[in-house]
Amino acid sequence: MSSPALELANAAYDAHSWDEAAQHYRDADAERDADPLSAADLERWGLAAYLSGRDEDSDTARERAHHAYVAAGQYEDAARVGQWLGIALAVRGEPARGGGWFARVQTVLDEHGLHDSIWQLFLRVSAGMMRLFGGDPEGAADHFTQLLADSESYDDQNLAVLVRNGLGQALVASGRLEEGMRYLDDVMVRVTTDDRVLPQFAGLMYCAGIEACRRSLDVDRAREWTEALDRWCARQQGLVPYRGQCLVHRAEVLVMHGSWPDAHAEIDQVFSQLRPDRSNLAAAMAHYQRGELHRLRGEVDKAEASYREASRCGLDPQPGLALLRLAQGRNADAHAAIRRAVDETWAAHERLRMLPAYVDIAIACGDLDGARTAAAALRSQSDERGIPMVTAAAAYDEGRLALADGQPAEALRGLREALSIWQRMAAPYEAANARVEIALACRALGDADTADLELDAARWAFDQLGAAPDVARTDKLTTTAKRRPAPGGLTPREAQVLRMVATGATNRAIAKELYLSEQTVARHVANIFLKLDVSSRAAATAYAYEHHLV
Repeated sequence: MSSPALELANAAYDAHSWDEAAQHYRDADAERDADPLSAADLERWGLAAYLSGRDEDSDTARERAHHAYVAAGQYEDAARVGQWLGIALAVRGEPARGGGWFARVQTVLDEHGLHDSIWQLFLRVSAGMMRLFGGDPEGAADHFTQLLADSESYDDQNLAVLVRNGLGQALVASGRLEEGMRYLDDVMVRVTTDDRVLPQFAGLMYCAGIEACRRSLDVDRAREWTEALDRWCARQQGLVPYRGQCLVHRAEVLVMHGSWPDAHAEIDQVFSQLRPDRSNLAAAMAHYQRGELHRLRGEVDKAEASYREASRCGLDPQPGLALLRLAQGRNADAHAAIRRAVDETWAAHERLRMLPAYVDIAIACGDLDGARTAAAALRSQSDERGIPMVTAAAAYDEGRLALADGQPAEALRGLREALSIWQRMAAPYEAANARVEIALACRALGDADTADLELDAARWAFDQLGAAPDVARTDKLTTTAKRRPAPGGLTPREAQVLRMVATGATNRAIAKELYLSEQTVARHVANIFLKLDVSSRAAATAYAYEHHLV
C-alpha cells in the first residue's frame, strides 16, 4: 500500500510539478525505512530532483534505482538509469564519475549478454561526445554519422535527440555550420514538441544549440530557440533547466537584446550553482560576462575585477579587457592586447567575435590599415556565412572607416545598413552606436538637424540601457550651435515626430521612416500631447501649423 506522500509525489510527477514531486518523494522515502521505495519510484524521484536542481538527491536516488533494478534482474532498466546518471554527472563537470557510470552500464550489459541492447547505442553516444570534447570534431562527426544510421531502426526519441545533437555539434565544431545547424534545429523541435523526450535533455540541448549560435554569431536563431524553450519550460513547474555555461550563453543573448538586469541575474545564478573551483570554465565565462556588463555600465573597477577573475579561471578576458583599456584612455595597451589576442586565437568563431573590437581600437589608435584588414575579414565572413550579425558588423565597420577617410556620404550607406539590421534583430546597444556614427556623418555633411535627432535617439537608448559612458559620450557630441529651440519644450525628435503626425502619418509609418519601434513612437506622441496640453492628433496638427513646424 502506497503512503500518502508517495501518492502526492506520483501525482506531482505526472503533473510535471518537479520541485513538489521531489520533496514528496523525499518525504515518502523517510517514512518507509522498513519498506523502501521501488526502483521505479526511485527513478522518478531521481528525474524530479534533477529537474528541480536537487543534484545530490538526484544522484542518490538514481544510484539506488540502478542497484534495485539489478537486484530484480531488470538489466535494461538498470542500464537506462545508469546512463542518465552518467550524462548528468558528465555535464555537471564530473567526467570521472560520469565515465565510471558509463563503464558500470557497459559491465551490466556485457555480463548479461545484452550485446544488441539499445543501451549499447546510448553508450556509443557518450563515447562520441568524449571524442568531440577531446578535440577530434571530424572523428566525432564520422562516429555520429555511423551511429545515426545504426539507430534509425529504433523508435526511441531520446536516442534520436542525443545522436542528432552529437552530430550537429561535431559538424559545427568542424566548420560545417549550416549542415550542423540543421541537425540542431531538428533536435530543438523534438525536445519542445515531443513528450517522449526526457525533460532532462531540454536544457542540455538548448545549451548545445546556443553554443553553436555563439560560434556563428547567429543571434536570430538563438532568440528563436530561447523563446521556444522558454515556452516549453513555462509548462514545467519548478524546473531548473539551465546550468553552468548554458546560463552564461543565455546571459549573452539577453545582453544583446538589451535586457541587462536579467542577464546579470543569470550570471548570479551561475555562481549560486557552482562550487568554488577556479578551473571551472562556466565560472570563467560567468566572470567575463559580468565584466562585460560592468564595462558597459561604466563600472570600471568592478569590470577590472571580473576580468581578472576570468583570467584566474583560465579564460583570456578579451576583447572586453582591451575595450576597457580603450575606455580608460590607455589606447596603446588596448591596441597591443587586441592585436595579440586576434593573432593568438586559432578558432575561427572566436576570431570573428574579436574583429569588431579590433576595428574599434585600431581606428581609435590611428591604425587604419589594421582596421581595414579586420573589416575586410568581417566582410569576407559575412559574404560566406550570410549571418545578419556579421553582416551588420561588417557594414558598421566599413561605414566607420569611410568616415575616418573623410567620406561621410559613403559612410552613411554602411551605417544605415547596420542600423537597419540591428533594429530588426532587437539589438538596441549596437543600434544606438550606429546612430552616433550616423550623426557624425550627417554633421560632416552639414546636416546638423539630422545629426541632433540621431544623437537624441542614441542618448535615449543608452540611458534606457544604463550605459552611462555612452550617455556621457553622446552628450559631449551633441551640437552646441545656436538655433531656435522647438516650441513647447519639445525635443528635436519630438518635433520631428510632430511634423510627421501633422502630415497624417500613422505611428507605424513614422516608426518605419525613422527606424524606431511603434512603442517608441507612441511614447513620443504621448509626450508631445502632454507638453502641448492637447488630447488628439488633430489638435497637435493644428499646433504644428500654428507654430510653423510644417
